[in-house]
Amino acid sequence: MWIYLNDKFVQERDAVISVFDHGFLYGDGVYETIRSYGPRLFMRDQHLSRLFRSAEAIGLTIPIPLKEWADILHEAMARNAVGTDQQDAYLRITVSRGAGDIGLNPALCPSPTVVVMAKPLAPPASVLYESGVTIIVASTRRNLPSALPPQVKALNFLNNILAKREAIAADAFESVLLNWEHHLTECTISNLFFVTDGRLRTPALECGLLDGITRGIVIRLADELPIRIEEGRFTVDQLYQADECFLTNTSMEIMPVSMVDTKTIARGKPGPVTLKLRSRFLEARERFLEPTRSS
Repeated sequence: MWIYLNDKFVQERDAVISVFDHGFLYGDGVYETIRSYGPRLFMRDQHLSRLFRSAEAIGLTIPIPLKEWADILHEAMARNAVGTDQQDAYLRITVSRGAGDIGLNPALCPSPTVVVMAKPLAPPASVLYESGVTIIVASTRRNLPSALPPQVKALNFLNNILAKREAIAADAFESVLLNWEHHLTECTISNLFFVTDGRLRTPALECGLLDGITRGIVIRLADELPIRIEEGRFTVDQLYQADECFLTNTSMEIMPVSMVDTKTIARGKPGPVTLKLRSRFLEARERFLEPTRSS
């Protein structure tokens, strides 16, 4: 695998960083994941803008100008033979505070570390979209927004990892995290939607969750259909009583949920609103891809 490290591409065996890197020592940094459909990146500018917003929020300066990122991402795909008509790509951008002496002061790190990895996208099995997945409500609570703003895609992912461990122990696909007020927020790597009486509902950002990019697209498509949508503060009981439920993120798009804890949703299969939105997403996907690059 070719990996972009700071200012050049290197082979995987040479892609090493210092043990004094503050991303390793303290989780001090930000990241973003992007996918392609063939050679075209999905919501490229929105993902990059969010990366820069996250970095700005923690006082981290990304040393590569925004205008140069598209070329880097496409070179990463080309070098690794992904992002082709035969193989979609999964890209991970990591920007850490960089190497510096031990201590919490960001000034100890003179130069950020930048890493870009590109590998084949491994989407969920197609059978899951037909049968739906099982999710659980985790005992782990979402971080307080006043302690760690959810709009920062930080390298410190321990909150989500603890909830993911719960999902793995329960043999579930995902965990839903509640906030300090016992309201629904999001899952470990995805946003949550559910349907009650034909109305699409999703936790409001104020509950303490990331403004997922696919989440935003689903809200937009629902408005176009039109499907009534409500962003608000919702409880576990409301989720249990839902007629339908689904998850969203960049790599899995719209994933139906057929069971929450021990409660069967939508008679154990994808519901009509979920299927309508998924169909609409597939039809509209072209709108969300970057322009075709000239050869």
